[in-house]
Amino acid sequence: MKSEISQTELVLIVPVLEGKGRDIQELASTLSGSKRGEYEISQRNLGITKEAWFMQKSPQGDFVIVYVEGSDVAKSFGKLISSKDAFDVWIKNEVGKITGVDFNNPPRTEPPKEILRYGY
Repeated sequence: MKSEISQTELVLIVPVLEGKGRDIQELASTLSGSKRGEYEISQRNLGITKEAWFMQKSPQGDFVIVYVEGSDVAKSFGKLISSKDAFDVWIKNEVGKITGVDFNNPPRTEPPKEILRYGY
């Protein structure tokens, strides 16, 4: 039986700019601390129900792995890209400074292709 990727989840791997590993960890701490309320409101407005960040150190540099669930993750990312909400603008700017990715105009790439799943 072939497993199909759910439209409601996505995993992204984003490189962290050299020397910015501590910054992404501090941003995560801020989102779970002083900006928690704003973060939760943004997530609800975007339709994101679960999100987890993982820090991966490697010989090629640091990466942040982001797992996202929602009713329609593609739509959620579209809303984030076009959002002018003060918090959304702030988070896109902060993540951009750390990763080099412009979340107002992200690179056009195919979504990741699931190749293995166990226990679902």
